[in-house]
Amino acid sequence: MNVIYQFTFILVIFCLTSFTTKDEETKLVAKKIVTHSKYQEVTIKKSTFGITPEGEKIDSYKLKNQNGMEVDIITYGGIITDLKVPNKKGISENVVIGFKTLEEYLQPNPYVGAIIGRYANRIANGKFSLDGKEYQLTLNRPPHSLHGGEKGFNRVVWKAVEVKSGKKASLRLSYLSKDLEEGYPGNLQVCVTYTLTNENQLEVLYEATTDKETIVNLTQHSYFNLSGDFSNTILEHEVVLQSDKIVSINENGIPTGEFEWVANTPFDFRTAKKIGKEIGVKNEQLERGNGYDHCWVLNNSERGKTIVAKAYDKVSGRLLEVTTDEPGIQLYTGNFLKGNLPMRTSGFYEHRTGFCFETQHFPDSPNQSNFPTTVLIPGKKYKTKTTFTFSVN
Repeated sequence: MNVIYQFTFILVIFCLTSFTTKDEETKLVAKKIVTHSKYQEVTIKKSTFGITPEGEKIDSYKLKNQNGMEVDIITYGGIITDLKVPNKKGISENVVIGFKTLEEYLQPNPYVGAIIGRYANRIANGKFSLDGKEYQLTLNRPPHSLHGGEKGFNRVVWKAVEVKSGKKASLRLSYLSKDLEEGYPGNLQVCVTYTLTNENQLEVLYEATTDKETIVNLTQHSYFNLSGDFSNTILEHEVVLQSDKIVSINENGIPTGEFEWVANTPFDFRTAKKIGKEIGVKNEQLERGNGYDHCWVLNNSERGKTIVAKAYDKVSGRLLEVTTDEPGIQLYTGNFLKGNLPMRTSGFYEHRTGFCFETQHFPDSPNQSNFPTTVLIPGKKYKTKTTFTFSVN
């Protein structure tokens, strides 16, 4: 009887031990799955950035992936305040111009990091006609209107919604631009969605609808410096633009209505060339833009799927590639940075310490019959996407 009892006792202990071991193994496997899932997840973290003089709370959202890429966006102006990406040594550094405080963003600045609208770029004399009616816009760059007027989308507070989906995380910003705001007709409901992926891509999706015929042209106005060191200029950056022509401008930066071939000019970036190589040569278009501040007419090869622009910094190894379904891209080389905007730490952003890749329709399109239309009518949706992809080389 004792033998049977001992055997039974041993059998029970064995079974309990086996059950516990399997349970622990199950827990370990589950833990690995959860850990792996967390490792793959792109996260969003919300914090308070400041309070406007009108008492509106401005939030900041940090989107972060598994590869050391982070992007910080505030609800004031939809501004990208920070964008950190790794260099060839794996060190993540900020690569966009930005300020430390909301108060600094509230001061006059050249659209640093902001969403631009209703109309990116210039409209001649701030006037255009729709359906036989002429509209007068705010002349914030007399005698012309620039980037949406005195209080464009870069100066409004956007509503934010977080959208999480594992390997992607999005921040969906929305704003209602009311009829005749800055002179533009129609109540325009705008949505801009920033999405960060684990492939080190920052996608920017623009959407809009209207209740009255209007014009729309949205873009993003971040100033990049891929070196991660803003005491350096961007003149050593190598740029490629898939474009055979530029939109020619007059002495006021307004399109002449003509396209100029880039071949045998300083505007030829069809193969990699340093920004600084020809920026100072004698050229009428360069003089009118005080450097590069022009819209390149993008070639039509599978627009939206092929890379239309690249920028590369040899020292850091960082490579930026841009895809877009827009017909143009404005390369702006920080020609009007004057050393009066404060850096995050110490010092100031000097001349040409940042460049912009502004994907968009052409400037002054409402007044240029041979340019692609920017008209939006009720019942139709404005929708366009630009993707910024970062890697090292």
